[in-house]
Amino acid sequence: MIRPIVVAFGEKKGREQARGRPMSEERAAAAMRADVPVLAAGHVWLAGAGPGDPGLLTLDALAGLSQADVVVHDALVDRRVLALAGAQARLEFAGKRGGRPSAEQGDISNRLIELARAGKRVLRLKGGDPCVFGRGGEEALALKAAGVPFRIIPGVTAGLAGLTAAAIPATLRGINRAIILAAGYGADADGVDWAALARTGQPIVLYMAMRNLATIADELMRGGLPPSTPAAIVVSATMVDERIFVSTLDRVAADAQAHQLGAPSIIVIGDIVNVRERLIDAVHMAESEAAR
Repeated sequence: MIRPIVVAFGEKKGREQARGRPMSEERAAAAMRADVPVLAAGHVWLAGAGPGDPGLLTLDALAGLSQADVVVHDALVDRRVLALAGAQARLEFAGKRGGRPSAEQGDISNRLIELARAGKRVLRLKGGDPCVFGRGGEEALALKAAGVPFRIIPGVTAGLAGLTAAAIPATLRGINRAIILAAGYGADADGVDWAALARTGQPIVLYMAMRNLATIADELMRGGLPPSTPAAIVVSATMVDERIFVSTLDRVAADAQAHQLGAPSIIVIGDIVNVRERLIDAVHMAESEAAR
């Protein structure tokens, strides 16, 4: 598991929370930035919180957390990240979870506009990257139409960071020269040509696909992917309860059900999955030595 190092903005030095001991003066000074961006009153930042582990939060997102009056956050933002918000910040939940009562997207956008017009410093915090299946683009368009100043803060997308943390390289010379990111929700009705994606021969990373995994796997096999194509499910990527399960395309949906694997999950299909077996022992050894 990744050992997070959290750097706090403000008068006090950051602390290396995973170790429970203070940063050195030199390291704290290096971590502080002279050009920290300012979240102004009446402005909205659309920021990515990364896949979960606070160590993968960007410094700009952290700056937003330290300055915001209101943090409007999704369900997938880890509580350890939310704990980094400044004492003045009010947390507002605006999460969307499949199959559960959720806020409507229009209501969320209207709330951001309302808060900004009230003079608040608003941080809209999303898991991963705000513009990778995060509807950050929709919210940016709504803010622009309303004349609300905004900024987009990129985040580490879970679809790639989750693979790296699981010792599955997203690209590897000799295996692939591209990788496909696809949303799996509504897979039986949204017109995705899974057969065409299968014919590319490139690894496919699925977001929000557990409910439709069996359908997607069948379509990919009809498109020409062999049933034995390696597949992996990464549940709660980079978080303390992370689970990783390796399977094959013809079995992955049944295995997910049998092992009660749920959301949030990233599913990767392709030969890059096999590299995990070659790397994982070395990764575990390095983590054990770092923990001593």
